[in-house]
Amino acid sequence: MQCKYNPFLFLLVLVCAFNAEAQTLRKRTTMLMGGRFDISIVANDSLTAEKSIDEIIAEITRIENLISDWKSTSQVSEVNQNAGFRPVKVDKEVFELTKRALHFSEITNGAFDISFAAMDRIWKFDGSMTEMPSAEAIKKSVEKVGYKNIILDSTQSTIFLKLKGMKIGFGALGEGYATNKCKDIMLSKGIKAGIVNATGDMTVWGKQPNGKDWNIGMTNPFQTDKLFAVVPLHDGAVTTSGSYEKFVVLDGKRYSHIINPATGYPSTGLCSVSVFGPNAETANGFSTSIMVLGKEAGIKLITKYPEYRWIMITDKGKIIKSKNFNKTKFHLKN
Repeated sequence: MQCKYNPFLFLLVLVCAFNAEAQTLRKRTTMLMGGRFDISIVANDSLTAEKSIDEIIAEITRIENLISDWKSTSQVSEVNQNAGFRPVKVDKEVFELTKRALHFSEITNGAFDISFAAMDRIWKFDGSMTEMPSAEAIKKSVEKVGYKNIILDSTQSTIFLKLKGMKIGFGALGEGYATNKCKDIMLSKGIKAGIVNATGDMTVWGKQPNGKDWNIGMTNPFQTDKLFAVVPLHDGAVTTSGSYEKFVVLDGKRYSHIINPATGYPSTGLCSVSVFGPNAETANGFSTSIMVLGKEAGIKLITKYPEYRWIMITDKGKIIKSKNFNKTKFHLKN
């Protein structure tokens, strides 16, 4: 499951130069929701662009204060603190986000699970691990994990975690939701172009000041100082889940830091999954789930949703892509 610390494949936004007669582009980088946000706004003037960035930061902060499980005053923290005791009434926004997350758990058979927050961190990816944890330890690590023990009451707008010690956390799914919300707010205010990039999970709309699409550079997972593709994008979202920066090799097998919340074992087989589509929250659910499900099951899942396109890279460097990527050239060296 994708953790809040997101060391995944970073997508680089390649911004072309713009001429003096074009609209103004302003960029800002800040830390929000436990990660890095890169915000780019195109507006008629600098003041409007900077004000818009301030509004985006305020909106992300508002969402963070609602859903961040590491903030003791958030509604999600209150849900966690009352696990096994009582349901907690939450805002409709939090309730609906939880409901959508549970839908992802259902369609992925638990490969995606927001109750992963209660998982014991028995796998180490800092170079200190030299042998596999025992099967008993792995089983115990996920005993408080299980989306079927999250009870929603739509009439009362409550969330109840049935087991003491259970926790929920939205991680990068919450970041995807936040980027979607920011785009909607900006469009409602007449800001016709921009990017909100949450540590590689981004929402894009409009065009650069020079009238061209935004160019999304994708990092080569085997040569991280190089790109293996540049994908033009003017509307929609792209998210990436990957393992190449944090993994461990045991007995010649590569284990990702993305853990299957249903089994407690790390994902294997894929080192990167990127998903493009209309919604960053949904795209993140897909990219995370596919890393856990693996190539065959992942393809079977996402092909049911033709509005999303995808690129998978296996641990051995093979690129697998959806048919609607036919016009994009990929050059991967490992």
